[in-house]
Amino acid sequence: MKNKRLIPLIVLFIFMGYMPLQGQGIVVQEDILVAEDEVQDNVIALGGDILIKGKVNEGVVAFGGTITVEGEVGEVVLGLGSQITLRSSAIIRGDVVALGGTLEKEPGTIVNGDTVYFKIENFKDILGFLSGVSFAPFIPFLIIIKLITLFFWFILALALTAIFPRQISFASSQIRKSFWPVFGTGLLGIIIFTGLIIFSALLSLILIGIPILIVLIFIGVIIKILSRVILFFFFGESLSKAFSRKQPSPLLAVILGLIIVGFIGFIPVIGSLFSFVLSIIGWGVVIRTKFGTTENWFRRK
Repeated sequence: MKNKRLIPLIVLFIFMGYMPLQGQGIVVQEDILVAEDEVQDNVIALGGDILIKGKVNEGVVAFGGTITVEGEVGEVVLGLGSQITLRSSAIIRGDVVALGGTLEKEPGTIVNGDTVYFKIENFKDILGFLSGVSFAPFIPFLIIIKLITLFFWFILALALTAIFPRQISFASSQIRKSFWPVFGTGLLGIIIFTGLIIFSALLSLILIGIPILIVLIFIGVIIKILSRVILFFFFGESLSKAFSRKQPSPLLAVILGLIIVGFIGFIPVIGSLFSFVLSIIGWGVVIRTKFGTTENWFRRK
């Protein structure tokens, strides 16, 4: 039975152009078993257990619960607060990402990509770490807020990159290919969106605009998150290629980009201006590429 608690994730898939889920080879259940002679494209579990004995062509994603891999995964194994166990027979063609929870790799496990293990059990550990640093009392409150915000961006960036690596990579490539059309689309999109927000807020005075306002805010948040991750990838990939011709993995590129953008964001005035320009570019590339699924959404067919 499908897990109804996955509604927020399913809504995100809708905006990304992934519905219907089954039609795209995505299995969403509480507990999932991929038998030895079975092949799936993607598997996602929320609070359940995943056991991979066969083959998953793309990604294995779990929110809580456990992931045990004895077979082969083509792209990524991602666990958010999950217990991940990679048996000696496991073959991971891409990356392994564990955000919280545990990660155990038996001798003989093959991981061709990167392994990212962020071992912080919960948000209280972060606050405890910050308060335990001797110079923490001297850090301005605003900087502490920025550090915490940066941490949450780190979690979101890794999660989205693990789930949608091709869409993020494709959208990033369009920034180089069509920078000014992307910039113009973003500027126009922000102006129109702001106008719609103001208009729906005025309508909310007579209750009619409240549902519209909620939908607009939801769409704005989705665009904001995805666009920023795309820009992390763009800057990280550019930096990596500047020092090496080797193509970095999506996760590595996003982490490097997060560091660059985060560092510039700490610079007074310049950081705010830089963030505003990034917002324009991000909105433009998300709208123009239809969330990373097409080269130019507005091209006449």
